[in-house]
Amino acid sequence: MARLLSSLLAGLVFGLGLVISGMVNPAKVQNFLDVFGAWDPSLALVMGAALVVAGVGYRLVLTRERPLFEAKFQVPALTTLDAKLLGGAAIFGLGWGLAGFCPGPAITAGAFGRPDVYIFLIAMLAGIGGWRWLRR
Repeated sequence: MARLLSSLLAGLVFGLGLVISGMVNPAKVQNFLDVFGAWDPSLALVMGAALVVAGVGYRLVLTRERPLFEAKFQVPALTTLDAKLLGGAAIFGLGWGLAGFCPGPAITAGAFGRPDVYIFLIAMLAGIGGWRWLRR
């Protein structure tokens, strides 16, 4: 139960941060990527602040022997770039630029009942399911 509650709290804090920073508005992301038009650099500030918070958080948390509610830390083990990683990053970036959403902001925006977001969420889930089906 504590694990579930801590996950819920982390998700709520993350979603609140996305709402406060405006990342649930796809126009904000698309304007950041439109460097020759209505460029909005505020997303760079959000990403910079997130890097600082994550960097400090990782330094503090990884001094522990193990997480509070898990047996061990689950951090990425891959240290090299391969075609799958680069291809996935390219597809992610294209989708992010076209729709103005990545998964976290889309799920958060979906909680506000915006019908246009549900199309993105359905497409995202279909992509995830399709990838899992192909990997079998």
